[in-house]
Amino acid sequence: MKLVQMADPVRYPRMTSAELRETFLLEGMFNPGKIEYAYVDLDRTVIGSAVPTGTPLTLETQPELRADYFLERRELGVMNVGGAGTVLVDGVAFELDKLDVLYVARGSKAVTFASKSADAPANYYLLSYPAHAVFPTKMVKFAELKGLDLGSTETCNKRTIYKAIHLEGIRSCQLVMGFTLLAPGSNWNTMPAHVHMRRSEVYFYFDVEPDQRVIHLMGPPDATSHLVMADKEVVVSPGWSIHAGVGTKNYGFCWGMGGENQNYTDMDPVAIKDLK
Repeated sequence: MKLVQMADPVRYPRMTSAELRETFLLEGMFNPGKIEYAYVDLDRTVIGSAVPTGTPLTLETQPELRADYFLERRELGVMNVGGAGTVLVDGVAFELDKLDVLYVARGSKAVTFASKSADAPANYYLLSYPAHAVFPTKMVKFAELKGLDLGSTETCNKRTIYKAIHLEGIRSCQLVMGFTLLAPGSNWNTMPAHVHMRRSEVYFYFDVEPDQRVIHLMGPPDATSHLVMADKEVVVSPGWSIHAGVGTKNYGFCWGMGGENQNYTDMDPVAIKDLK
């Protein structure tokens, strides 16, 4: 398990591009036949991936967790961005197609990931936070999600937001999770930007074509920096940082949060004219 230690806003202004990438960006997470894990000291976040091919993969505890099994004191969000697959939770099978989301309860002991086809494997994105309460394991299919249309073609940010794990959807202890799909011809996400000190946030970019990139903006609103990101890369956003991006072509991204509350609208907006 990779250990990621966040920088604070005091160290941040002196960081080079390489240091920013080393601290806030997770690259190379999706590897065939493997589960990858990263432990972030901010809100005790665990970010992971599972790409099962010929053999199912088992979610195993890691020494850093000091737990008998991975979800002994944690909850987990799973989103599939690849081919069809099956997640088995304590003997119960959940069939996940692309863009389906599964919430796995604290206390679940046996979790395995499988693909229906090794030639078109499922790509499971994993996001986990500590949990002090138990909510039932539940899945939501993409077709069941009600999208919220935002933005416009005039501002290059016509997009649809899908909330999966939240107060009015799948209930959890502290995890909030969903995704946004940009319309063809639109590039911007989360603009105007915002911050929220009550929660840290994790962005996972997907469906970025191989020769395209997303420019992710981060940092305090008056001292922003950027990260150039490729497909299936993850960026961690502390509460003091904005989190917005623009792509060279439309794409999708999964947003996940953990921290003080689960109120999706709890944010401190930043006017575009105030960004520097």
